[in-house]
Amino acid sequence: IDEIEALSSIYGEDWCVVDEDEKIYCIKISDCLDQPKWTLCLQVILPPGYPTAEPPIYQLNAPWLRGQDYTELANSLEEIYVQNLGESILYLWVEKIREVLIEKAQSSDSEPDIKKASEEVDEDDEGDFLLDYQPIQEDQIKMLNYMTSESQEDEELPPIHHGKPITDRRSTFQAHLAPVVTPRQVKRVLEKLYENKKIASATHNIYAYRIYCEDKQTFLQDCEDDGETAAGGRLLHLMQILNVHNVLVVVSRWYGGILLGPDRFKHINNCARNVLVE
Repeated sequence: IDEIEALSSIYGEDWCVVDEDEKIYCIKISDCLDQPKWTLCLQVILPPGYPTAEPPIYQLNAPWLRGQDYTELANSLEEIYVQNLGESILYLWVEKIREVLIEKAQSSDSEPDIKKASEEVDEDDEGDFLLDYQPIQEDQIKMLNYMTSESQEDEELPPIHHGKPITDRRSTFQAHLAPVVTPRQVKRVLEKLYENKKIASATHNIYAYRIYCEDKQTFLQDCEDDGETAAGGRLLHLMQILNVHNVLVVVSRWYGGILLGPDRFKHINNCARNVLVE
């Protein structure tokens, strides 16, 4: 459930639930977001034993995918499964397929069936999705510059970014993000956020952080539910799947009096994903 929620947040409209009860999902993958040339649909069925004992049952659909191309890609997916036995692998599969599509797009001697590919692109409006993703590269560079700054700056209060609020049935969710490289910085950011009366008055302030320790080559990570059972763990799982590190994400929820059920976890993850992208 955590993996599906995270993937839904990461891939937005390109992620499609075919049958929730049977755990059948489909994702459209392309070589790029702006005028993609190579696209492919991955359909997966998650059996009861996934991920601990059974691999996903999958199908690869694309008009150009035949013969050697299909075999090589299928072998790559099998290899990923074997290398990560017992672990969630759908994100790794999707990104491997994207890698293959990017390689094809960069290869000058190969072109897909243009008519088929353009029809697939026309079926889905990717405008909003593209806007979400454009700022990633620039901000990652800024964040990297911050993370590799001199050690004496490590204990300074990092810059705090606030995401756009999401409101549903009178409940409001808002994510806050700060680059952090020490647990002390995590504490400082939380203290700073709680100085804001509105944030301090939130029904829940759920947070998770991941810090990469270069010397030990391990992650220092933790999360807090703040009364919203399992929300911190789900937030941390999203960050693990996205492979983000040296960052703290806090999601504030102001409860509006109407129970949202599982939708609240979707909003928490979507808030977090959006602020990470921005």
